[in-house]
This record gives sequence, C-alpha cells and structure tokens, in this order.
Amino acid sequence: MLTTLRIKNLALVADLTLEIQPGYNAITGETGAGKSIIIGALNLVLGERADRTLIRSGSDACSVEAVFDVSRLKAPLKTFLDENGLEPVEDGQLVLKRSFTSAGTNRQFINGSPTTLATLGAIGQWLVDMHGPHDHQSLLNAARQLSILDAFGGLEGKRNAFAELVHRRSALEAEKASLIIDEKTYAQQLDLLRFQVNEISTAKLHPEEEERVQQEYQRASNAAKLLELSQTALNLLSEDEASLLTQAGQLGRTLQELQRVDASAANLVSQHEQLVSGLNDLQGDLSHYADKLDIDPARLLELEERLNVIHSLKRKYGASLEEVIAFGDEASRKLQQLEQRDEELNRINSELKKLDAEIWKVGQDLSAQRRKVIPQLSKAAVKQLKDLGFAQSHFDVTITTVMKDSISKAGSQLSSSGLDTIEFQFAPNVGEPARPLRAIASSGEMARVMLALKTVLAQVDEIPVLVFDEVDANVGGETANAVGEKMQQIAKQRQVLCITHLAPVASHATAHYVVSKQVREGRTISDITLLTRKDRITELARMLGGQSDAARKHAEALLK
Repeated sequence: MLTTLRIKNLALVADLTLEIQPGYNAITGETGAGKSIIIGALNLVLGERADRTLIRSGSDACSVEAVFDVSRLKAPLKTFLDENGLEPVEDGQLVLKRSFTSAGTNRQFINGSPTTLATLGAIGQWLVDMHGPHDHQSLLNAARQLSILDAFGGLEGKRNAFAELVHRRSALEAEKASLIIDEKTYAQQLDLLRFQVNEISTAKLHPEEEERVQQEYQRASNAAKLLELSQTALNLLSEDEASLLTQAGQLGRTLQELQRVDASAANLVSQHEQLVSGLNDLQGDLSHYADKLDIDPARLLELEERLNVIHSLKRKYGASLEEVIAFGDEASRKLQQLEQRDEELNRINSELKKLDAEIWKVGQDLSAQRRKVIPQLSKAAVKQLKDLGFAQSHFDVTITTVMKDSISKAGSQLSSSGLDTIEFQFAPNVGEPARPLRAIASSGEMARVMLALKTVLAQVDEIPVLVFDEVDANVGGETANAVGEKMQQIAKQRQVLCITHLAPVASHATAHYVVSKQVREGRTISDITLLTRKDRITELARMLGGQSDAARKHAEALLK
C-alpha cells in the first residue's frame, strides 16, 4: 500500500508530506483547493508525462516522492529490480522519486537508484490503479472488457499460453515471408549471402587474433630501429672499451684493494658483486632480445595484409571480430535456408499446420472457460449494480468466437488475447433490452457500472492501491451512500483513495483528509489535513450545505 507521499513545489503545494492510512481514504475540500494536485503528484511519480507549467511559481524544480509497503505485493518485484540494476527493497519499503526542472531536466529514482521513465511507469502499473472522472470510458474498449472478464475468471494463465502460441506463429509467418520472394530478388540475395559467407569464412578469423597481430606488426615494422637500439645498449654494457662491465671490473679491483687496507669495507665489495651480477643478467637478457629481432620484409607485408583484411571485415560486418564471426554464422544460416527454400517452406507450412491445430485447441479451451465465467460475472455485477441504484438492471456479456479456418486466414493479425470478442451489455431499467455499454449516454450510469465491476474485481485484482478521482460525479441521494459503501467494501481488499464532493461517499472512509487553500507570507498554498472525528463532522456539514444544526446532525448520522 501507499504509506507516504511527499510533494515539493508542485502547483500550489510548497512542501507537503502526506501519511496515507490503510483502508479507505477520502479526500475532500472546496472546488479549486488543490485536491487534483494529489492525483497529479501520484501520476508523476508513477511515470506519467511531466507538465513543467505545474512547477510552483518562483521555483526552478519540483519533486514527488512516494513510499509503498510492498511486503504483500504479488508481482515479481525482486526479479524486476535485479534485472534493471536497481537497489533491492529494504524492510518491505519501495521508494519512488520523480523530479523535473523548468530547464527540462527530468530525473527519476527507484530505491535511490537512477532509472528511466519507462521503468518507473512499468513498476507503477503493479502498484496503483487510477480512475479519473472519464476513466470509465475505458469500459467501452472491447479489449479492456475482455481483460476484466479474464481477470474475474482467473484466466490470465490460459490467455498467456494462447498469446505465446500466437507469438510463435507470427515468427514462423515472418520466416515464411522472407522465403517467398520473386526469382530476381531470390538470385540477388543468394549472390550477396554467398559472397558474404565466402569472404568471412575464407579469412579464418579467430576472436582474439586482432590484438596479437597488431602487436606483432608493431614489432616487425620497427624491427630495424629496435635492433639498432639493442646493439647500442649492448655496446654500452659490455662491448666498448669503456663499457659498464669493463669499468665495473676496474672498480672491483679498487674496492678489493680498499678492503685489504680496511676490513670494514667488505660490504662495499659485496655490493659491487651484486651490481656486477645484475649487469651480467641484463647483458644476457638484452642479447636474447636482440637475437629474436628479425628484419623480414615478407613477414611485415604478411602482417600488414592480415590487418587490412580484419579492418575491412569490421567495416562491413561488425565493430569487433566476434560480431563479424556472428554475422558470418547468421549469413550462413540464411544462405542454407535460401538454398533449401522449397524444403524450408514445406517445413514451415507443416509447423504452421500443427501450430494452428494447437492454437485452435487452446483457444477453444479458453473460450469454453470464458463462457462458464460470463454468468458468474453477470450475476456478481447485477448484485453490485442493485446496491448502486439499479434495482431492476440487467448485465450480460455477448461472446463471439472465430471459426477454425479463420486462424490460418488471420495470419499475423491473429489476436493474442484469444479467439473471442466480447461486449458488455447493460439494461438499466425493466422492460428495456440490454444494449452495448457504448450505447449508454449517461456518464453517471457508466461511472456506476465501472464502480460495480471494480467492486467485483477487488477480490481477484492484485494491484494494491485503487484511486478514484470524482468517479461519483452525477450521483446523488441514496445512490451516493451506496457508492460510499462500495468504496468501503473494496477497501477491505485494497487500499482506496477517493476524491469526492459527496458527504455520503466520504462518510464511509476510515481516514478523511481535507484539502484547503491558505495564504502565508503573501503566497497561496494548498495544504492537507487528516481530520479528527469532530473535524469530520464540520467538513461533512460543509459538504451538505453549511454549519446549521440540521447539517451537523445529518453529518453525525452519516458517520454513525
């Protein structure tokens, strides 16, 4: 659940830290007080696009930080964090942060680790389900309706298995398309692939050889200079009349004479012997190095040609020899495939036939399960709709399944969600035929259908936080009380945040916050306060029309 939300310099908010309670949290306040800022801040920290005009006047940057208790989250969060190089969760607390500046700098963090906006958005989908005043319109989308049905029936596993088969089929279709080409293009591709495979294979590349050849080329191209320097060093060391070893001999005799006169000079003689030994070792190593140097113009040319081949292949096929070799292997595979085009087409067609049969089998099973779930969803939805003011309503789902021969005809256009298309049907009044939801004109009716379905799905949906932003618009009277009860019911399974203008909706909350505008030091700021029971009565009375005795008594009755 969401435990803490901190907002700095966003719109009318200067610096606000909001501790969110478990269960049902209602947020109320006068129009324009800044209730929508709470939703805007959540959207930002969950990866929505940043509007820099929202940065508080006089500030260069704003930030939003949200802390979630994910100890009971069922999504594969640990694996996700590991795969994206992010810090792990500590003590069950996941920390998301988003900041942006008026200059355009946009930064986001997960547990203190910098991340991308896409990663932030991906993780946000596991944490919060947002519903604004117009989000019930998503119910008009057939794909969304199918997702709701599958979620209610726990059919995601079967649906994912079907999607995997469709993905495999698409890959085979793409492979087949690459083989079905006209003869001229076929001949051109064969020539190109044969040239590429021959050029790379003839080179007989080894992944590690470039560095070795480069080093040997450097030595070979500088062999004459290296030999000259080596010989000069040897002359200075031992071969000239005034060489170091010759002078070292004279020095040794002098030190030995010194020792005979003064025995305490023995250590000087010992040091001299070590020096001479080191010079002799150096002479041997230098001679061995010089003997290995070989001025061979033919070898130098051979190395130069090899480097030219390597560089030429890298320019054409990859930034490294590993990439060039991999390119050659792939080109060889494609060449073999093209040279055996007829055999490959027969193989692919055979696999497609088997796959189509499997898709039909799995799709039929998924369809059968959906048909079993539809009456259950309809019954559960009708029960919730009755509580929301539709005492005699009817809710149903029509389902259409494609024919078997449509699978091969659909090709790559085959839907990954199954063989079915569905449509939610709703009749709000007795005697009226059920019609598609898209035919319902009233946004109030649509909002209540959404709330009914959300209540039904609360027990199976794994997203821990559900946010309603004035989805109770166009609702009043006893229905408003029913909406509040539904919020309370959903909150038994999930944490709920609801922005509302209706006292009966807010009265069912376990925690009630009020957003207000204040003037401090000549600046208008929005603030939010968790209300006590006494303060809740005052706020509910305001929402009911004033602070009269009747309004306050009504507010007290609502709280009871």
